[in-house]
Amino acid sequence: MGGAIALGLQKGKLIPATNITISDVSEITLNKFRSISSDWKLTTSNKDAIEGADIIIIAVKPWLVETIADEIEKKIDYKKQILISIAAGVEIEKLKKLFDKEASIFRIIPNTAVEVLESVSSIAFYNANDEQVQLVKTIFDELGKTFVVNESQLNAYMSLSSCGIAYAFRYIRAATEGGVEMGIYPNIAKEVVMQTLKGAILLLEANQSHPEVEIDKVTTPGGITIKGLNEMEANGFSNSVIKGLKKSNV
Repeated sequence: MGGAIALGLQKGKLIPATNITISDVSEITLNKFRSISSDWKLTTSNKDAIEGADIIIIAVKPWLVETIADEIEKKIDYKKQILISIAAGVEIEKLKKLFDKEASIFRIIPNTAVEVLESVSSIAFYNANDEQVQLVKTIFDELGKTFVVNESQLNAYMSLSSCGIAYAFRYIRAATEGGVEMGIYPNIAKEVVMQTLKGAILLLEANQSHPEVEIDKVTTPGGITIKGLNEMEANGFSNSVIKGLKKSNV
């Protein structure tokens, strides 16, 4: 996810690649970034990476946050540097203990579409002023759409967006397989499904309508669409989606 954020920032206009430093223990990973651009700074040292930074993004697995904190927490200028964690499940209270209670801390849950500037990023914060909140929101707005929420809501937003993108991919896969079973080549079936989803999204955005309103427009009484919808519901479509979302809201 950290790499996806870096790639998204590079594609945006707000922060030039020359102002981005990427730190990773793996030279193999760093070499991948070297092959993409020679502009950003690359290092294996987290201490070097944060020196002079305005914003520090901790983009590691949750169980590695404490290790990173032990390494850099005494090097952070808490009066000047903003701390962002994208580690799911590591709460602000924990971050305050690992770093400093005076720190300006943000927890952000993006999804992998951040790489193509189409992420949903849910933002919660602690001890940040309006200017800092607006700065962070502006940066992530360029990477997609942002929602500033109470930390207590982060997991629910994560289910809908961060986990949700996987659920969307699963629908695409299932619909593609259905197309193949009906005699359409896989690559063409996938294109049809993706374009159909794009169209559905654009209709909802343009009309600001409820999904059921748009469904009613294509469900002729006694027609094939309502038969398909009823068959999906009989097999638990909506219930499965809701249960899956709630299961990932932990």
